Amino acid sequence: MARAKVLVTRAWPAEVEARLAAGYEVTLNPSDTALTLAELIAAAADYDAILPTVTDRIGAEVFAGVPRLRILGNYGVGFSHIATDAAKAAGVVVTNTPDVLSDCTADIAMTLILMAARRAGEGERLVRSGQWTGWRPTQLVGRKVSGAVLGIVGFGRIGQALAHRAHHGFGMRVLVQNRSAVAPEVLAACGAVQVDTLDDLLPKVDVLSLHCPGGAANRHLIGAAALGRMRPDAILVNTARGEVVDEGALAAALASGQIAAAGLDVYEAEPRVTPALMGMENVVLLPHLGSATHETRAAMGHRVVDNLDAFFAGENPPDRVV
Repeated sequence: MARAKVLVTRAWPAEVEARLAAGYEVTLNPSDTALTLAELIAAAADYDAILPTVTDRIGAEVFAGVPRLRILGNYGVGFSHIATDAAKAAGVVVTNTPDVLSDCTADIAMTLILMAARRAGEGERLVRSGQWTGWRPTQLVGRKVSGAVLGIVGFGRIGQALAHRAHHGFGMRVLVQNRSAVAPEVLAACGAVQVDTLDDLLPKVDVLSLHCPGGAANRHLIGAAALGRMRPDAILVNTARGEVVDEGALAAALASGQIAAAGLDVYEAEPRVTPALMGMENVVLLPHLGSATHETRAAMGHRVVDNLDAFFAGENPPDRVV
């Protein structure tokens, strides 16, 4: 029986690529360069499965006509880069990789909170530039994280993982805004309180951390109006999706002192970053490191292969989203 033909759009951990090669007729991408839209459209006509990442924009054009494509095994949790309605209409299954990256993404969110609050990026740049002249009582004074109020927007697996770190590790008081009611026992596990609306949450927090889905529904959820409701000493952290924050409005808010600082791991037009943010000392900029550990990146890949194995065995993939 012919093996299913599978395209991997970027370079993956070697152990996962080896597993794919053992079970499928697989095409890898050793150059690790992003595919063009034309290449993705051509692949849909030639492959049974495409395994994309967040860098691949799988628009409706990919599903036009009668593609050979049967399943998209997305390498990541978020899938706002995939035209899911078009996939569904074309009968293409879409899966993702939940659970396995929650801890590492929460770790990066906590890293950004600490770096922004304690001005760690500024401090490292000062030392590396050779301009540090020694300790002074008023040098790079930041703000205390322990005991501060943390607001979390989106209380799924990653938001909950951050809440546990913040509350139990740093004694932070956690406020949650979520689109649905959170079970009382889940809130109680990290001493959290659910707030009804984003507008209610914004003025109450020292740190706002975003963990909601991306896509059109949440595009620019944090824009000029939302930033205007935050306190001038507040910090914004985004490890969700870049489009959730209006980067132009954020740059203006940081420049004017409307909010104190920000920490970003995701961007509206990755890998491009809004130029105004690049020169600002009060923003920490990371290159989408949320899941970037050996353990997690391998686990994500194995999760994709688990879904493929189930699909081609005639079973419903465990992480099916479409």
